[in-house]
Amino acid sequence: ESIRCDNGPEYISAVTLAWAAKRGIRIDFIQPGEPQQNAYVERYNRTVRYDWLAHHLFETLDEIQEFATSWLWTYNPDRPNMALGGITPKQKLALAA
Repeated sequence: ESIRCDNGPEYISAVTLAWAAKRGIRIDFIQPGEPQQNAYVERYNRTVRYDWLAHHLFETLDEIQEFATSWLWTYNPDRPNMALGGITPKQKLALAA
């Protein structure tokens, strides 16, 4: 029904707004200077940008999708998680078994 995003130029363009309107999607903008209103996505975007997007030059969208999928499948289970006491989800599962 809606996409929550910041007021960056990539989101306020006429093309993006027309695309959303054509599909019945409402664009909900966060208040300027208030990234915590969209904290989950802001955190994810920062992580992606610093972990891999700024380090690679991609040729195609398919290449990006493949890389992103591979990264996600490694990032989620293999990264130490402070909510789990600093261990990885794989380690947590092994402890529970």
